[in-house]
Amino acid sequence: MKFPLYFSKKIAFSKDNKNNLSKVIVYIGRLSVALGIIVSLITISTGLGSKKAIEDRISNFSGDISVKSTRSNSSYNTSILDTNGLDKKAIKSVPGVAGLQSYAAVSGILRTENNFAGVILKGVGKDFNKSRFEPFMIQGSIPDYKEDGYNNEIILSEKIASDLALKANDSIVAIFSKEDQKPIYRKFLIKGIYKTDIKLVDDLYIIGDINHVRKILNMNEKEVGGLDVFLEDTDQIADVFPKIEKYIGYKNYAEKVTEKYPQILDWVNIFNQNISLIITIMLLVVVINIVMVLLILIIERTNSIGLLKTFGATNGQIRSIFINYTLMIMIPGLLAGNVIGIGLLLVQKYTGIIKLDPENYFISTVPVDLNPLYIISVSVGIFIVSGIAMILPSYLISRISPLKAIKYS
Repeated sequence: MKFPLYFSKKIAFSKDNKNNLSKVIVYIGRLSVALGIIVSLITISTGLGSKKAIEDRISNFSGDISVKSTRSNSSYNTSILDTNGLDKKAIKSVPGVAGLQSYAAVSGILRTENNFAGVILKGVGKDFNKSRFEPFMIQGSIPDYKEDGYNNEIILSEKIASDLALKANDSIVAIFSKEDQKPIYRKFLIKGIYKTDIKLVDDLYIIGDINHVRKILNMNEKEVGGLDVFLEDTDQIADVFPKIEKYIGYKNYAEKVTEKYPQILDWVNIFNQNISLIITIMLLVVVINIVMVLLILIIERTNSIGLLKTFGATNGQIRSIFINYTLMIMIPGLLAGNVIGIGLLLVQKYTGIIKLDPENYFISTVPVDLNPLYIISVSVGIFIVSGIAMILPSYLISRISPLKAIKYS
């Protein structure tokens, strides 16, 4: 065993530390490291968890990529998707694509005896991806849209249902209108209630049979207003997007979900900025505290440094002793910080005890992403950066004279 490491362990586990200043210094160092680990873990896990939860919710509702007609305008009524050059089979076969579903949308009004609400009826068909929509359901069930007639069952958002005082199995009248035509009335049965926590979705969208939309917009039985393309991994959208564009035809265009909902993209980007800022601040706090611990230990053990130099130890060896000693002080703090931090995150993950206002955050509880890679990286990163940061302050040892150190004692 090398001399600096051996001597560091002797100091670290010496019983002489229990009744002097070292005891307080050690506690301060370990406490700062533990707090740094706890705050960093919570920041990363909840920040990345929130980002992923929001992206998953919006992509599961609208697809990661939408294919629309270039004739689409700012209205909520979809234009007919041009089939010239559109190859659905080729899109499905693109690596990274999990599936797609057809849809058509039309704006309208839901009316009760006492109230009304403006809505967008998103019509879906037999390729509707129920498994992706199922997590949003909070009441009732998802209807079967087989496109073999007109299914009058719809799914309302909790927000719309609450505003109109409706529940599952209630009936509701919808009114649709087109230019130069009389209003079109439809009576629907509310089969289920959903909630995405995304205000832009919950305030407007109801799910129904695509054949109703086709009838209202004078579309034939095979025409659709767009395609929702789902990816196996939302993070692959930049790579998959240009490949999908090759098969959509010249009169259609593809749109990323981040472009469709720019407000949500801006909000998600805030998480990245906040995570970086908080981690940087906590790293600085830990490093400053550890460097202060090192300097105080050097001052407190000036006599020992003088003796070591008298016995022939070099400045480099003594610096290594004190850096190793300080790093050993950090280890219990690292372990305690990880245990407490991960424990708090597990409590939140499985109980959802901390709630959020979906009106502002797009999610109702604080989500947690416990990625082992990030957990290990935080501890290793703080440990390595602290070790490097102590190199320069440790040169104070070279300025200590053995003769003066011994006289000082």
